[in-house]
Amino acid sequence: MSQQVFITGAGGFIGSHLTEALVQAGYQVKALVHYRGSGDSGWLKQLPADCLSAIEIVSGDVRDTEHMRQAVQGCELVFHLASLIGIPYSYSAPRSYIETNITGTLNLLQAALAHNARFLHTSTSEVYGSALYVPIDEDHPLQGQSPYSASKIGADMLAQSFQRSFGLEMTVVRPFNTFGPRQSTRAVIPAIISQLLSAKPTLDLGALSPTRDLNYVANTVSAYLSVARSDQVSGEVIHFGSGREISIGDLAQLIMKLSGIEKEIICEEARKRPEQSEVNRLWAKPDKAKKLLGWEPQFSLEEGLQKTIDWVKANPYQSSDYAC
Repeated sequence: MSQQVFITGAGGFIGSHLTEALVQAGYQVKALVHYRGSGDSGWLKQLPADCLSAIEIVSGDVRDTEHMRQAVQGCELVFHLASLIGIPYSYSAPRSYIETNITGTLNLLQAALAHNARFLHTSTSEVYGSALYVPIDEDHPLQGQSPYSASKIGADMLAQSFQRSFGLEMTVVRPFNTFGPRQSTRAVIPAIISQLLSAKPTLDLGALSPTRDLNYVANTVSAYLSVARSDQVSGEVIHFGSGREISIGDLAQLIMKLSGIEKEIICEEARKRPEQSEVNRLWAKPDKAKKLLGWEPQFSLEEGLQKTIDWVKANPYQSSDYAC
């Protein structure tokens, strides 16, 4: 009998890719999507019909304690990806990030503990703030440079406390900047691509000097599956990163080269983070994932960008006013 798993944030960018991969790998998947009156299941509705028919979709909200406890029942493994993201909005509405990212995580941890389910908690590279040293390993100090990153640090610490206090089998997985098909244009790569493909004459960005470690979504998904299959990672924090650093300015130039479209880059103040909140460098050291899991990225930055450009060309969507 295949293992039954529960995945939160299944309708989102990474979550939909992971849900699809879990079905293909033979897992019985129960997928949580954020409840909407329209019944919209997010990106899950774009999955192939045979894949979608194999998924048990549950609508709900991670902030609902009892609903999460009921939803996890019968599952042996929880992939917790649900999170309120979007760094700019966290400056305006920090309480909502606490309620979703910390209280929501608490509800899932309690549900996993009650049902003796293993827990894979999704963190973010934003918890490191601007790097004190590079490449960043799992021992790097945590620095909450935005309300969003602070909420994720709180959720990470809570998850680790359940492992230490209650013996919950739990792993913190920390993806660096994942990109690929289905990502919102509030993120920098789809924002760049969609603007290049549009009729607008310029490419409008924020700060060009910050660097990021960008990892194609198929790499991130394969890392999740490697953790799920391992029995040697309880209590560990593990990076999912490419081990390569690139500035936003150089990234824009690379995408223009790959797409064959060149536009003048305009730096807009509205797209920049508050000065003391900008994360200037993110560059992962992925050695631990290789050592514990035998995992390495399969797709290079250039390969992933080309796949993403091709997808956006085939699935055009409107660029957001603000790229985070």
